[in-house]
Amino acid sequence: MARLSLSPALKKEYEQLFNSCLINPAKFDDVNRLVESLYSHRDQYQDVAEKMGIPWAFIAVVHNMESSQNFKKHLHNGDPLSARTVQVPKGRPLGQPPFTWETSAVDALNLRKLDARTDWTLPGTLYELELFNGIGYRLYHPHVLSPYLWSFSNHYQSGKYVSDGTWSDSAKSAQCGAAVLLRRMAENGYIDFVDQPSPVAQDGPIIVNYSATKPHNAEDVVKAENLQRWLNTFPGIFVKVDGSPGNRTSEAYYKVTGQYLPGDPRGS
Repeated sequence: MARLSLSPALKKEYEQLFNSCLINPAKFDDVNRLVESLYSHRDQYQDVAEKMGIPWAFIAVVHNMESSQNFKKHLHNGDPLSARTVQVPKGRPLGQPPFTWETSAVDALNLRKLDARTDWTLPGTLYELELFNGIGYRLYHPHVLSPYLWSFSNHYQSGKYVSDGTWSDSAKSAQCGAAVLLRRMAENGYIDFVDQPSPVAQDGPIIVNYSATKPHNAEDVVKAENLQRWLNTFPGIFVKVDGSPGNRTSEAYYKVTGQYLPGDPRGS
């Protein structure tokens, strides 16, 4: 069986996709509703997360993908907790049903060998999510990014498995992708990643001078990246964190503050 390795190239791919992820405007309210619902159950996810050493948001988005946030279903695959799983993985958990959601969730995560030693950086998290669903898209249909991650975003238009082993180029996923849910969680300030901590709270907006090109000074690049992260905390603002305070960053800054960045000719 083919195995996907979290190589430096794959890490870079995940980071670039996440940073450039734009939620489909027509689906924005749906995504926000899903995220708010997941966040409202944070304590229940956190109980399992603390036992396992796993970020609560990973458990939450898997629960959405596999069980539509239903706490009466197995985290493994959405089968009812009243019996062992019937779908793959079959016959889980071991023991006598019915099972509590927490017991089933711990079994599903243990089965994947997920714990505190797992790479829970941003790319590591996306990697584990892709593995949870399988790498069939990447192996057999590389022209389509997995909708399990990217549906409802600019990174996915159509193409999906309509049943086991049956592919359709025209079929379109009706389910929000897990990476898109994480993106919106991050924008709302509900989560961060161990390799990408949230910027320090500011008394006011970070001031960065407009530049049509990326600054040469490393400190200016970091400052621009912090501005972009700050802008991304506002609903409906999606700025790539690239350290280049150009047109898109200045336009986002205008939406938040009513002013373009200092030096932007549009603000003259």
